[in-house]
Amino acid sequence: MLALRLTRGSGPLLQLRRLLVAAASAGTGYLLLCVLADAAAATGPAEAAVSFPRLLWTLVPLALTVQLAVAVARTDPASRPPEGLTAAGLGPVRTALIAAVSTSVACTLGSAVALALFLHLRGDLSGLPFDGAGSATLHAGLPLPVAGALTLLALTPLTASAAVTLALRPHTPRTPQARLPWGVALTACGLATQAYAGPGTAGILAGWSLTALGLALAGPGLTYACGTAVQAARPGALRLLAGRALQEEAGRVGGPLGVTCAVTAAGLTALALAGTGGTPVPLGPLTGPAAALVAACAAASLATAAVEVRQARAQARQTLLDLGTPVRVLRTAATVRAAALLALCLPLSWGVAQLTTMALSR
Repeated sequence: MLALRLTRGSGPLLQLRRLLVAAASAGTGYLLLCVLADAAAATGPAEAAVSFPRLLWTLVPLALTVQLAVAVARTDPASRPPEGLTAAGLGPVRTALIAAVSTSVACTLGSAVALALFLHLRGDLSGLPFDGAGSATLHAGLPLPVAGALTLLALTPLTASAAVTLALRPHTPRTPQARLPWGVALTACGLATQAYAGPGTAGILAGWSLTALGLALAGPGLTYACGTAVQAARPGALRLLAGRALQEEAGRVGGPLGVTCAVTAAGLTALALAGTGGTPVPLGPLTGPAAALVAACAAASLATAAVEVRQARAQARQTLLDLGTPVRVLRTAATVRAAALLALCLPLSWGVAQLTTMALSR
C-alpha cells in the first residue's frame, strides 16, 4: 500500500519515466506474444526449430527493458527516503522492495496493454481490424496457448522487479576500474564467438550478448579513464571540475553508456552488412520494430542515468553557486564532459562495429 501511495504522489516527470517503462514492457510483451503465435502455428519440425531462436532473440529487448526499469527506479525519490521514514523503520531493504513493487506495477500495466493489443489485432476481441491486415502475421483464427502467453507476459514484471531489488539493495561499492578487465575480456570473447560461429543466428546472438555485457561492465572504468584524461597535463579549474565530475559519475553513467555503445555498434554493423545482403533478420518482419525498441530503451536508459547524475550533483552544484561560481563555468564543464564521452563512445562503437563486420562477412 505504501508503494502505491508513493507511486501516486510522484511528480509528473517521474510518472513520465514510469510510462516509458510501461511502453517498453508493452513492446517486449507484444514481441513475445508474436513469437509464441508463430510457435503455436508451426506445422512441422523445420518451422518449430525456427521458433526457439526467435524466442531467444526476444531476450535482447527484454534485457534492455529491464535495464530501463532499473535506471528509472534509481531516480525515484522513494529509493532515497527522508530521515523521518528511515527512523520509522523504512530501511534500505524495504526501500528496495517498494521500488520493486512500483516497477512491477508499471511493467504489469505494459504487459496488459500488449495482451489487449495483440488480441485486438488478431480479432479475438471484436473482429479483425484494419481489414485483416495482421491476420497472417499474428495467425488469427488459430488457438493461442493461454498458459504460455501468461508465462511470457509475466517475464518482464518478474525480471524487472528482481533486478531493481538487487540493484537497490545495500552493497559495498566497487571502484569503476575493478570491472574493466572483466569487461574487456568479455568483449573479446564476444567478438571471438562471432568470428568462430560465423553469420549464423545463434552465433550472432551469443557473440553480441557477450560483447554488450562486456561493454556494460567496461563502461564505468572507461568513463573513469575518460575523466582522468580530461584533467591530465596541468589542468585548469574548468578541466579539473569536468574530470572529477566524470570520475564521480562513472559508476552511474558507465553501464548505460556501454550498452548504448553496443547498440550503436550493432546498428553500424547492420548498415555495413546491408550492402552485401548479409544482414540477419532473426525476428522476421518484427526485426525492425524490435531493433527500434532496443535503441529506444538504450537511449532512454542513458538519459535517465543523466537525470540520476544531475540529482546526485544537485547539492554540489548549489554549493558551487553559493561560493560564487558563474553559471557559465558549470555549463562549460558539462559541455566538456559530454564532448569527452562522445570522443570515447564514437571510436569505440565504430571499432567494435568494424570487428563485428569482419567476423560476419567472412
